[in-house]
Amino acid sequence: MQKTLNIKKANLAMERAGLTQTAVAESLAVSREAVSQWLSSKSFPRPNKLLQLGKLLGLSFDDLVIKEEPFAPKVAFRKKAGTKTKDHHIEKAQEIGRFLRHLVPYLPFDTIEMPPVLKSPSCDYEYLRKVTAKVRKNVNLGPVECVDFSHLIRRFSELQAVVVPVIWGSKQRHENAIHIHLPDSQSTWVYLNLDTNVHDFKFWMAHELGHCLSPSLESEAAEDFADAFAASLLYPHDLAEKAYATINYQTTSAAKIAHVIDLADQFTISPYTVLGQANKYALSTGQNEIELNKTFHGAVTNFNKRHKKLSDALFGDAELDEHKKPSAKEYIDKAETVFDTPFFELLRKYLKEHSKGSGFVQTVLDMPLLDARSIHTELT
Repeated sequence: MQKTLNIKKANLAMERAGLTQTAVAESLAVSREAVSQWLSSKSFPRPNKLLQLGKLLGLSFDDLVIKEEPFAPKVAFRKKAGTKTKDHHIEKAQEIGRFLRHLVPYLPFDTIEMPPVLKSPSCDYEYLRKVTAKVRKNVNLGPVECVDFSHLIRRFSELQAVVVPVIWGSKQRHENAIHIHLPDSQSTWVYLNLDTNVHDFKFWMAHELGHCLSPSLESEAAEDFADAFAASLLYPHDLAEKAYATINYQTTSAAKIAHVIDLADQFTISPYTVLGQANKYALSTGQNEIELNKTFHGAVTNFNKRHKKLSDALFGDAELDEHKKPSAKEYIDKAETVFDTPFFELLRKYLKEHSKGSGFVQTVLDMPLLDARSIHTELT
């Protein structure tokens, strides 16, 4: 990891303190030329001089030094509603990415050619219509057929993305999914939280697939595209067109809401996706958007309550919590068979060949140490 002086903050601190380069040089017992070199990024202070400079300017190490990582892991989050991505979230996900680098040599993918990605990803309605129609064709789906988990899993595999199913609980997490791309190996890792309603989980899978297809995008542009891609893939133009007509055919607001809920249930997706796609269709054709009253949100909440979390569907009807979880063997077996993921085989090989302990498992799966020990024992 390379380090450079934060010249902007250093100059501001010198200005506030009324210090010239000459004054700084005299205080640190170095030449003025040395200080000039530091402040023009031509050289970097020795550790003792860096410490003295920080004290002189009243700046902490983190304020004074910029850490540069040429191949820093790129991360994106599928956040929970109402949460904000903070620096420590990014740093934690990047640390997971650094640990994932150790698993790269064991990947079963072709290392000569890269899978195809989108050249100029856009949220334009007609563009998304064409892109998602092509994706549907690639997984042998017709224009209005329901996207199943198996279709999404197959596409992840074709794009050489490693799916990592995790049990993170339904509360107290900032994210429900993490997308980690390692630029040095061009590998992609997708963490999906199983403690999620089935229809939301499907949307997040489609959202992460959108990220895999648009590695050129970053930050909000990447999130906006991934959301728009997921909605268009799960509820495409032909369905949205029909939904717009049948929703408007209903004579009361209550009937409209009930119909939206029913349409969502048919495709195991969120009612918000159905309404959103119907209104995007309306805007693309110059028609009025559908407006539903506030009771729609309550109806969606009740709709969510009717659906199991994916973890419950996979490991039993009893709701999983921190006191009741599947065994390590059951978790690994289900993850490998249902999601067709090579992740645990990669982890198994690395742990055995390098004699790594449960601490590695704890970090790479972001789980409590007790659970990591169980996984480690099962894999080794």
